[in-house]
Amino acid sequence: MHFVKAKGILSSQNGMNLYRGCSHGCIYCDSRSKCYHMKHAFEDIEVKENALELLEYALKHKRKRCMIGTGSMTDPYIPLEMEIGSVRKALQLIYEYGFGFTVITKSDRIMRDIDLLQKINDKTKCVVQMTLTTYDEDLCRKIEPNVSTTRKRFEVLKQLRDAGIPTVVWLTPILPFINDTEDNISGILDMCREANVYGIICFGMGLTLREGNREYFYEQLDRLFPQLKQKYIQTYRNQYIIESPANSRLMKLFYQQCGEYGIIHNNNQIFEYLQTFPQKDAAQQISLWDYS
Repeated sequence: MHFVKAKGILSSQNGMNLYRGCSHGCIYCDSRSKCYHMKHAFEDIEVKENALELLEYALKHKRKRCMIGTGSMTDPYIPLEMEIGSVRKALQLIYEYGFGFTVITKSDRIMRDIDLLQKINDKTKCVVQMTLTTYDEDLCRKIEPNVSTTRKRFEVLKQLRDAGIPTVVWLTPILPFINDTEDNISGILDMCREANVYGIICFGMGLTLREGNREYFYEQLDRLFPQLKQKYIQTYRNQYIIESPANSRLMKLFYQQCGEYGIIHNNNQIFEYLQTFPQKDAAQQISLWDYS
C-alpha cells in the first residue's frame, strides 16, 4: 500500500473511494482498465490519507443531505480496511451529519459495521449492494479468488434482511462459456428470494472488456480455463460488450423469475431508489411545529 493526499473525496454524484486499487483478484475486474489512469500496480492499494477530513468538510458544507455511496470503483471492504478503518470512520461521520449511505461490496467484512449501518438506516437510510455472479462455490473461488464466496455473501444478505437493512444485488458479470447457465442464474435468484432483496441490477448476460482488463482477463483464462481464450478471441475479437450466446434465453429466465418472486428488476427504478434520500426528519419537524 501507499498513501496519497487527495484533492477531493466526493464526486458530483456523491460517490467516494477511500481506497484505489483492490486485492480481491476477480479475473474480470473493469477497474483495471487503462481508461481510469491508475499510475500504480492495481494490487498496490492507494490510501487517501486525508479522506476523512475532506469528507467531514464536504458533509458540513452540503446544502442538502443526500445518499453517500462507495464501492463503484474499489470494494471498500478489502482486507486493508480492517487495519486502516477508513470506512468505519466515514460511516460514523455520515451518521453524525445525518446523511444516508449505500455501498457495493463482495465481502462479509461489512458485518463488522452492522451497528453503524443499522444506526444510519434508523436515522435516514442505508442500502447494502452485494455482487453475486456464481452459484457454484468452486467456480467462485476460481474467478473471485480473494473474496468471500457466494455462500458467505448470501449469509450476509440474510443477516441484513433480519436487521431490517434493505439490499440490492448486482447480477454481473456473467462470463460466456463459464457461468452463463440456467442453473447458475436460477441458483442466484433463489438466494435473492430467500434473502428478500429489494432489487437485482442486471445489464444483460455478459461482461465488458477493454484495454487493461482484457489482457488480465485473458491471462487468467489461460491459467484457469485452457483453450478458452482462443474461443473468446474468435467469437468477440476486440469488442467492448461481450454478450453471452445464451443472453436471450437467460434474460427471459431472469425476468420471469424476478416477476414470480416479486423482486424489482428495472435498473432505472433501482438506481432512483438508491439515490433517493428520505424525508423522515422533514416530517418530524412539521409535527413538532404543529404541536408547539
